[in-house]
Amino acid sequence: MFIRSATLEDAERLLSIYAYYVENTAISFEYDVPSPEEFRERIAHTLEKYPYLVLEDDGEIKGYSYAGVFKGRAAYDHCCEVTIYLDRNSKGRGYGRVLYEALEDALRKRGMINLYACIGDPITEDEYLTKNSEYFHRHMGYTRVGEFHRCGYKFGRWYNMIWMEKILDPDGKGA
Repeated sequence: MFIRSATLEDAERLLSIYAYYVENTAISFEYDVPSPEEFRERIAHTLEKYPYLVLEDDGEIKGYSYAGVFKGRAAYDHCCEVTIYLDRNSKGRGYGRVLYEALEDALRKRGMINLYACIGDPITEDEYLTKNSEYFHRHMGYTRVGEFHRCGYKFGRWYNMIWMEKILDPDGKGA
């Protein structure tokens, strides 16, 4: 298992991982899979300021995680939103934990204090969305801090959205 920074050459593989979630789940509220060019631009834009990590096992990318802007004001510069996607056939192997721990370490080194995860939350679990992401984040030390009701509509159903938070530096000394 090996974690490294993403490159633009990884875009095709990362997009293939993400496409499954767009097309088959309500984990992503996007309706359409981004083009390879758009996805490559997303990676490049993220890498301008934040870490974008990939996890390889046996030479194949099994997942990725990255950070992004929480809010677009300077006062929020020590906070960020985090995201993770794993190859759908690679769950249950500890990849998520390893990726998030590496991301948290990279963010801590950049002076980040608070991490936020925006998560689709089912009103009733169904074939498109379960509470697994919330459980994963809770296991990683995140707490649920907010909920928006019936704000995401996908596959002819309404979904809630929750925010979860992890405080890396409770005293704010990293700022």
